[in-house]
Amino acid sequence: MVADDGTISWAEVAEGGRARLIAAGSSQAALDVRRMIEDVTGCEPGEYHATLEQPATVRALTRFDTMVERRATGEPLQYVLGRWGFRYLDLLVDRRVLIPRPETEIVVEVALAEIARLIERHGHDYNRRITVADLGTGSGAIALSLASECKLADVWATDVSEDALTVARANLAGIGRAAARVQMRSGSWFAALPDELAGQLAVIVSNPPYVAVHETLPSEVADWEPELALRSGPDGLDAARHLLQGALQWLQPDGTLVLELGADQLSAAAELALGGGYRSVEVKADLAGRDRALVARLAD
Repeated sequence: MVADDGTISWAEVAEGGRARLIAAGSSQAALDVRRMIEDVTGCEPGEYHATLEQPATVRALTRFDTMVERRATGEPLQYVLGRWGFRYLDLLVDRRVLIPRPETEIVVEVALAEIARLIERHGHDYNRRITVADLGTGSGAIALSLASECKLADVWATDVSEDALTVARANLAGIGRAAARVQMRSGSWFAALPDELAGQLAVIVSNPPYVAVHETLPSEVADWEPELALRSGPDGLDAARHLLQGALQWLQPDGTLVLELGADQLSAAAELALGGGYRSVEVKADLAGRDRALVARLAD
C-alpha cells in the first residue's frame, strides 16, 4: 500500500484499508477507514470525498497503515485514533480509560438539569458558585463537560486509577479557562474528597462500573477496556450501593445523586435509593430510549 512517489490516491488507499478490515471480520470497515483517513490527513468530514482524489503522502500513509493493522487486531477505533468526541469536547482516550459513549452524554444532560434546578431553587445565593463531584471520572468526560457547560460549577473529579487521572489531566488542559474550576484527586470514591466538602455538594454524578462479574461482554470491550471501570460484583451494583449510601453524608440537604447504570438495574437501584434515605427518585432514558440514569434527590 505504501508508495514512495506519492502517486497512490487516498481512494485506492481506502479500498485497500476496507479490504483489510473486512478480512479481519470488521462490520464497519468503511466507517473506520473514513475516520482514520480524516485523522491522518486532517481533513474535515465535509472534505472527505475531495480528499480521496488527492495523492497520499508517505508519512500519512505509513501512519494509516499502522492504524489499520491495530484496528484489524480488534483494538477499538477510539483507541486507534487516540481521541474521541463527547458532547462539545474532543477527548484523549486510550486503554487507561473507558471509551466515552453517547449514552453517557444524557447523564451529563441530567446533571446539568439538576444543577439548574438547584440554582433556581436557591436564587441569588447560587449566583456565586455551585459545587459538584464526578466520582470515577476516567477520561474526565463528565467532569469536564459540566465545567465547560456550566460557568457556575466548581467540579471535583476523582478516580482510584492514577493512570486514568493522567488521561483526565491531559484532557483538562484542553478545556481552556474552565479548567481553573476543576480539581482532580486520587482515591476510591468519597475517600478522595477533602473532608470540608462533606454536606456541601449540590450534585454528585458518576458513571461507575456496573457490569456483573460473570456477565459476558463483547471482546472489543472485555479485551481492551479497563476491567476496574467495568465490573462491580455479582449483580453489577456494588459500586452503586456504595455511592448511594455514601452520598448521604456528602450531599447538601437538597442535593442530588446522578448515576449511570444498565437498563435492567435501574429498578433495583431506585428501590435502594428510596429505602436508603432519598426523598424522590427518577429514571431517565438515553437517546436510544433505554433507561440509563438514576436521579436520587434528598429533597422533593
